[in-house]
Amino acid sequence: MKKIPAFSAIFLLSFCAHALDLASAASDFADSLGLSISSNEGSTSFRSLLIPSGGRAESLGTACTALWDDVLFFDYNPAVSSVLEETQVAIWHNAWIADSALETLAASARSGNLGYGAQVKCFYVPFSEYDLYGERVNGSYYSETSLALNLSYNFFAGYYFKGLAVGANARAAWRNFPDYADNKTGEIISGSGLSQSALALMGDFGALLRFNVLKKFQDRNPNLSVGLSVNSLGAALTGFSKKIELDDALPTRVSFGVSWRFLPPILFCAEFRKELNILSFSESGGWSVGAGLEISATKFFCVDTGFLIQGASPRVSLGGSVELARAKICACYTFDLTSSANPVNHMSLSARLRLGDRGRAKIRELVDMYYVSGLKLYAKGNLEEAVHQWDLALALDRHFDPALEAKEAALRFAKAKENILDMQKLDVSR
Repeated sequence: MKKIPAFSAIFLLSFCAHALDLASAASDFADSLGLSISSNEGSTSFRSLLIPSGGRAESLGTACTALWDDVLFFDYNPAVSSVLEETQVAIWHNAWIADSALETLAASARSGNLGYGAQVKCFYVPFSEYDLYGERVNGSYYSETSLALNLSYNFFAGYYFKGLAVGANARAAWRNFPDYADNKTGEIISGSGLSQSALALMGDFGALLRFNVLKKFQDRNPNLSVGLSVNSLGAALTGFSKKIELDDALPTRVSFGVSWRFLPPILFCAEFRKELNILSFSESGGWSVGAGLEISATKFFCVDTGFLIQGASPRVSLGGSVELARAKICACYTFDLTSSANPVNHMSLSARLRLGDRGRAKIRELVDMYYVSGLKLYAKGNLEEAVHQWDLALALDRHFDPALEAKEAALRFAKAKENILDMQKLDVSR
């Protein structure tokens, strides 16, 4: 047990020491794939929507469209809330570049196959203004704040087929530009910032499928998931101090991702993403490719590493999570060249609190107990009592297919037995 933290520390130090070499190699790899910097990069507004909240998502290279067990889904796939095992509340802090930061708070819960939740994000950076003589005349913050409300549903959910989850976020964002000073007098112009502030209204849409592929271990949850999402689809308005008009296009993007747990302690995820300019598709941004790997050293400690290529500029990240009781703390270090021509290092933190599953695990235990009890009674020839046990299981979970199949098989057997007895009676009467 004591070797794990030491190994993680050595791994982290080794990673930091070779981060620059890894980033250089990643850039060469991106060039070999033809992922050059798009001339349209950065032409959309509300770019803070593209900044990862941090923590586990950033540790995994933001390849989270098919990740279905974390409340971080708001920025990746809104369909996930309908399959989350537990109610979750989380907070993130991402110390971004140039003294900027991103703070995020999210919560999600599920009732049956219906999922719902809410998220608040705030990106802010100090805004300082100086006059011609170098004297500071204004100091405030530029910020972009968004609120998202989530709703999703998992259709056709069953024991074998886990259902098709679809969901959406209704999102509103406000860009706050502080008032600036007159170049000549140095006096703050009241309401001047409002002319450059903006209001954005948008929606996120997603779908998720989960199933088993090459699964060699016992677990009720499927080991492979596939996700598709469209994020930030909408428009922004600006010019509220004078004439309201359409702002630049939002950073709409389409993402396709996969998540595969090929061994119980190892999770691999990958994602392809395309940025769109819905006001002028010819000015859309390029592709980005991300991948992540999570290794669970113990039940309470795991290591994450991620990789993202965006416009031939790589982002490499390494993180770790520690789970204490119902809280999970994640720290992430990122070496990022996607946001600057110079090496950029930053840290992010997240804390996730699991608030229980509303009794779903207890119901599953009862369903399993009734099912096994029915099998034992069936083996002893007590068909009626076995069927009764399976009915109890189906009353708790009507989608528990093994109980339904066992009940149907028992009823067919009872019918066949009855037919045989009837035939024997006819033979005797003759």
